Amino acid sequence: MIDIGELLRAYRKGYFPMSDPSDGKLYWCQPYNRAIIPMESYRPSRDVRRLLRRNDFRVRFNTDFEGVIRACAAPRPNAVETWISESIIESYLELNRLGIAHSVESWYGDELAGGLYGLAIGGAFFGESMFYRRSYASRIAFDRLVMHLRKRGYLLLDAQIMNPHLQKLGAVDIPHKAYMQMLDAALHKKIPFL
Repeated sequence: MIDIGELLRAYRKGYFPMSDPSDGKLYWCQPYNRAIIPMESYRPSRDVRRLLRRNDFRVRFNTDFEGVIRACAAPRPNAVETWISESIIESYLELNRLGIAHSVESWYGDELAGGLYGLAIGGAFFGESMFYRRSYASRIAFDRLVMHLRKRGYLLLDAQIMNPHLQKLGAVDIPHKAYMQMLDAALHKKIPFL
């Protein structure tokens, strides 16, 4: 398990952990460009709006954090390796017990159909990973997260490293210096997640 104090200090300094799938070794990442979600301009896609109206999914917070993180760590059809090691899982389970790590879950009946997890520190939410078992389930969870963070007054939704999926959700890359300024402002807030 990663030392919790070290982990929280790293996030406050703009770092996040990833493990090497080949040997499980932990690395601290601080990308030159950081992916963030501009919450003020976020708009759900037409498909997500349609699904929200149909009410097929129920969204819950923190009812199955371990289920979410383990689903995020599971092999995927397009990638058999994962950066989420058992050490990372154990650390985030502890952060969840401490009220710092949170899951947003999309339920389809009694099935955990998708979701995401991350850390809430001050006025920043650090999104770690997401998964889905049913189409759009993770996007529904993401939409509810953005709405929740907006309502609570969060300043930063950190998506860490840009990828095509995050781009579809509205993520943008910003330079490290701009990210650190946003992070500093967000960390000066004291906003409970729930």
